[in-house]
Amino acid sequence: MHLAPLDSFLLDHKIKGMPGGIEPFPLSRIGEKRWNVLREDLPLPLAVLKESALAHNGTWMRRFLDLSGAVIAPHGKTTMSPQLFARQLAYGAWGITVATPQQLHVARDFGVQRIVLANQLVGRQAIGYVISELQRDPKFDFYCLVDTEANVRTLATAARNAGLGRPIQVLLEGGYPGGRTGCRDMEAALTVVQAIKSAAPYLALRGVEGFEGLFTGTTAEREAEVTRFLDFLVQIAIRAAREDLFAPGPVILSAGGSAFYDMVVAAFRDAGLDRDFIVLTRSGCYLTHDSTMYREAFDTLRQRSPEAQSLGAGLIPALEVWAYVQSRPEPTKVLLTMGKRDVSYDDMPIALSWARPGDIRPRAILEDHLVTGLNDQHCHMSVPAESPLQVGDMVAFGISHPCLTFDKWQVICLVDDNYTVTSAIRTFF
Repeated sequence: MHLAPLDSFLLDHKIKGMPGGIEPFPLSRIGEKRWNVLREDLPLPLAVLKESALAHNGTWMRRFLDLSGAVIAPHGKTTMSPQLFARQLAYGAWGITVATPQQLHVARDFGVQRIVLANQLVGRQAIGYVISELQRDPKFDFYCLVDTEANVRTLATAARNAGLGRPIQVLLEGGYPGGRTGCRDMEAALTVVQAIKSAAPYLALRGVEGFEGLFTGTTAEREAEVTRFLDFLVQIAIRAAREDLFAPGPVILSAGGSAFYDMVVAAFRDAGLDRDFIVLTRSGCYLTHDSTMYREAFDTLRQRSPEAQSLGAGLIPALEVWAYVQSRPEPTKVLLTMGKRDVSYDDMPIALSWARPGDIRPRAILEDHLVTGLNDQHCHMSVPAESPLQVGDMVAFGISHPCLTFDKWQVICLVDDNYTVTSAIRTFF
């Protein structure tokens, strides 16, 4: 990947999280400052990534995939950080997944060579860009989703009119009633894949795909729905293979958000396709994990998966947001300098630890310190009357749903276990 432009990105006080009064300096030199969060070298609120947790999670996922026989194209929308894409690729990722044309542009600008657009490719600008990239770079390995004959016709026409010398590789997307995109039944799916076959040499059917992360209900009900849905995707692939509708090369079977990728791997691994195939999962949140939503999902995953259980310590949260106590207007209420502009709020943040100016390591948070609400720039926290927190103390929070914390920070510092800044990553939202 081409990360040099990020190294030269200038940091100054206009970037959230950077100290006031500093002379602009390149991002690549931030580690030389030896700034420390607990020493109050940086203003709060501040999002940080723990280096040790990132390394642990990257290694854990690589070991899980080695055991399961699958590959991963982690979803770039989670972090939108080329530096983290590079880490994931260095840990053996098969490619990077994106969701929008803007995300695709970012990944390509920094040199990602294999990209899955986990969406339909629509619109003149987006289609034209992909075709121009395929023409410009023969090593660009691109895949997108289709679920309608209309989209097939549009893509094939654009490729033909542009004189594209190789096919646009597509994955048939299966869906389910009430869900998101994707063919709802076998008849619709086969109609689309037959249209793809007829669109050769401008399109090539390379696999079958779906997203299983939106089912609701109890854990058992969701798992049952996921199982049925994955079986539907497998049956589409079997029918398409039987009718010789796939292009040459291994068939790609892909699904897997960050909650059920163990079930995806198991279902696709045992698909029984009578040809070579690749099991491709796309979890984006594993690298940073979180302290609520995906922690709970991962606990359930480990109970289901012998591979995950065999790997010992599981994923650990890498992303924290620190804030100051700014007011304690009542004995059992604390206000902190963090809000919806700084942290995700699908679930409320969780207080992890705290420090008083002068501390060299965080202290364990006491029980019953609960975030009850967030305003744009304020965090409301209920605390016991005997809580030691006072104005000026610093509190570290774990977050839920990393995607919606990353998008609030242009630059995020990486820290060692002593909270000394070692480097920083840039995001592009």
